[in-house]
Amino acid sequence: MSDPQPPWQPPWVRAAKAGRPVALAVLVAVAQVAGTVAAARHQPLRAPLDAFGYLLLLLGPALLVLRRRHPVAVAVATTLVALGYIVAGYPYGPVFLSLVVAYCVAVQLGHRRVVWVCAAAFYGAHLLLGHVLPGGWLRAPAGAPNGWQELGVAAWLLLVLAGAEILRFRRERMAAVREAAAEAERRRVDEERLRMARELHDILAHSISLIHLQAGVALELMDSRPEQARSALVTIKGASKAALGEVRQVLGTLRGPAGAAPRSPAPGLDRLGELVDQAARAGLGVSVRTTGTVREAPVGLGLAAFRIVQEALTNILRHSAARTAEVTLGWQPDGLRVRIEDPGPAGGGEAGGSGTGLVGMRERAAALGGTLASGPAGAGFRVEAWLPTPDQGRAR
Repeated sequence: MSDPQPPWQPPWVRAAKAGRPVALAVLVAVAQVAGTVAAARHQPLRAPLDAFGYLLLLLGPALLVLRRRHPVAVAVATTLVALGYIVAGYPYGPVFLSLVVAYCVAVQLGHRRVVWVCAAAFYGAHLLLGHVLPGGWLRAPAGAPNGWQELGVAAWLLLVLAGAEILRFRRERMAAVREAAAEAERRRVDEERLRMARELHDILAHSISLIHLQAGVALELMDSRPEQARSALVTIKGASKAALGEVRQVLGTLRGPAGAAPRSPAPGLDRLGELVDQAARAGLGVSVRTTGTVREAPVGLGLAAFRIVQEALTNILRHSAARTAEVTLGWQPDGLRVRIEDPGPAGGGEAGGSGTGLVGMRERAAALGGTLASGPAGAGFRVEAWLPTPDQGRAR
């Protein structure tokens, strides 16, 4: 698999990006030459600038062209160039500007230790040349540099290093913020994908199971009992129409702008009667029992309860020989307990399903901060979910 091609950019944009290293090097070169020429007028005791001096003033900026490809080599080389300039006794001035740029870039790219070693070596060499070597190699206005000058050089170096560290910290902080934003977006996309997958699974699994059962009934009774076959076909038509409407709603949410509200309300406990009627037409008698003080369920809780009941009844139709099931809604002050049971026995598989549906039910309960347990109950199967209200779920 080939690497993805970078996005297209206009030629002038590509040229501007490619020319940035050279442009900065040219600016530094101009600043160093012009600034040093101006500073030399006030330093008569320093060696006058000659061809070698101008070469050193231009060599540092020229090295900056490679500052991002070879940051360590550029930091070391600009340090040597600056030392060579000082050893030659040329006037002080902005010759250290290329050194500042090289140090800042190297620190930002993660080569902090190299930069600190280069700075220490530069200052140590400066002290050695000014105070230890015989005759004082450094040509200053009043002989070798005094203590205040040395403190000034040390303070300048520390200021450069501190600035480089601040730039590095800012760069790393911005990178961390971008990475956190990208990770949050990835999680949001994954959660949305899983949510849509659960919705489509619950819609299609229930409706297709019902259609499959009723189609079998219609085929078996087509000749002997045409009226019952007709009733089964009517059930198929209704189930397919309802499934098509819900699938269109899910697809409309996917295609619509981010954050757009669905055009029709999400199913909730007020539509539990539809599930009971569909199950009855498929030959499964479902009784619904309610305990506690009934109240209006929040949208998320109502949708989760509806889908859990829908998936549990679908599994009973597909995997159990039971012809009856009981749904219990236990209202409590801090949430709702949903229990679906069938007396069994299992037929053609476990009444709990093949696994995908159970995983989806657990994910729905977990999304609200609740739990879901499932397993055999005598000869049958039981699914029990605890769905706290949104405030209780966040508190947990």
